[in-house]
Amino acid sequence: MKNLKFLDRVFFLVNSLIATMLLLSFLLPYVSPQSIPEFTILSLFVPALLFVNVAFTIYWIIKLKKQFLLSFLVLIFGWFFASPLYKISENASALNSDLKVMSFNVKTFDFFNNKKKVENTKNGFEFIADQALDILVLQEYYQLKKNKLPYPYRYIKLRSKRSKYGMAIYSKYKIINSGSLDLKSTGNNIIFADILKEKDTIRIYNAHFESLKIKPNEENFGEENSEKLIGRVAQAFKRQASQTALFLNHEKQWKGKKIICGDFNNTAYSWMYHEISKNKKDAFIVAGEGFGKSYNYWFPLRIDFILTDEAAIINQFKTFTEIYSDHFPIRANINW
Repeated sequence: MKNLKFLDRVFFLVNSLIATMLLLSFLLPYVSPQSIPEFTILSLFVPALLFVNVAFTIYWIIKLKKQFLLSFLVLIFGWFFASPLYKISENASALNSDLKVMSFNVKTFDFFNNKKKVENTKNGFEFIADQALDILVLQEYYQLKKNKLPYPYRYIKLRSKRSKYGMAIYSKYKIINSGSLDLKSTGNNIIFADILKEKDTIRIYNAHFESLKIKPNEENFGEENSEKLIGRVAQAFKRQASQTALFLNHEKQWKGKKIICGDFNNTAYSWMYHEISKNKKDAFIVAGEGFGKSYNYWFPLRIDFILTDEAAIINQFKTFTEIYSDHFPIRANINW
């Protein structure tokens, strides 16, 4: 510090604070939101913390200063112990027998027919049809008069008898069993459907965990009072923890093949992801590429997931960039 100019001393103090925050964030998978909910909010900002620490490392290296070691060593630690932020493609060849699965938070189909909101001439229903999917899993589903998703089998769970809002699982294969966990005091839910593919029964979960109700296009996430924002998000994370426990209790009763799709409303650096992904494969980590950004925000938030049991073989994974919602659709080719 003695050999640094005043401005560089200020930079290093800021660097030290951000490096410490990133280091602490590596503890997030082991800290339940039920115990320290305010701390778990940090999981949303891990991607940004990683970028800033990379920037500080480059800055100090350019200036030939040993201060680069601070962020560099924290990043190296994260390389071994945290979920990857960026993946180089490891896609294998797709097989005809692959189960092609897409998970998509469609935001009640708000942008599906509005071509002014999308980057190409196709609407959202045409985009989905082009994917030739076997399984389509939708969050924030809305029951339209003219349903343009021609699948022979479906399980749709609406919030209530009078509501048109809910969750949906569409399938090319026969659905032989289905159900809902009926999450209480929330518009979110977890549903499942057991499909019969040849002689295999595969359970498909569609999970939409408690929403944070963040408005990314508004100043300060839509809140004038930052304390109110923190309190609201912390409360949402506590609900996510309760919903995670409910899901895990239900899931452990199924011993067969399974795929968990959904909008977790949290990142791969969170406690809930750590608990749900135990003894499972994350399709993005196995076969994805890039940042896997699934939420339309200024830094890469991956909050939508496709997970499988450990026996599954994930041949391909893709995160699409077409804008038909505030989420981007994700697709995986899965086999056993």
